[in-house]
Amino acid sequence: MPSLLQILFFSLIPFSFEQHNGSLIPWSAEKKLSWEDFKAKPDPHSPNAAMTGTNIKFDFSYDSKDGFRFHIQCYFDKNSSWGRIKNDYILSHEQGHFDIAEIYARKLYEALKEYQPDIYKANKQLNKIYNKVMKELNATQSKYDKETNFSLDKEEQKRWLNKIQEELNSLQAYAGYH
Repeated sequence: MPSLLQILFFSLIPFSFEQHNGSLIPWSAEKKLSWEDFKAKPDPHSPNAAMTGTNIKFDFSYDSKDGFRFHIQCYFDKNSSWGRIKNDYILSHEQGHFDIAEIYARKLYEALKEYQPDIYKANKQLNKIYNKVMKELNATQSKYDKETNFSLDKEEQKRWLNKIQEELNSLQAYAGYH
């Protein structure tokens, strides 16, 4: 989990997906993952069928003219994602992980839209907001794997994919950070 200093660093240096040699895919309702997106070599010590690397980053600025401004990025990292068993069923489970990350990017956006900046406490307050959302994201990702038994429980997997879609739909008003 990045520290606030890392987040501030991104606010000072323009972040672009090109800096990562095209390895980052921003979340999109139209573009679903494909196995060609998984570029890393499978971890020989992992029992997992696949691994999806996602991240949510944000940068912010505050000045007297424009006030508090921020930018959020939710992306899939090709270079930290791999697949050992490559079929449509496993791919849908991995897409679920990416979609969960998007849910929490929207929740972060919601929290930041409600945030009333205090110039003297902003760093601490924003770090607290970000860490809270990331903690919830990590807990949900773990719960998803646990309850679906890493996709092996087909009924739970189906239930979770429906739940994820419902949550994305319920947070549609906060999809505007893109």
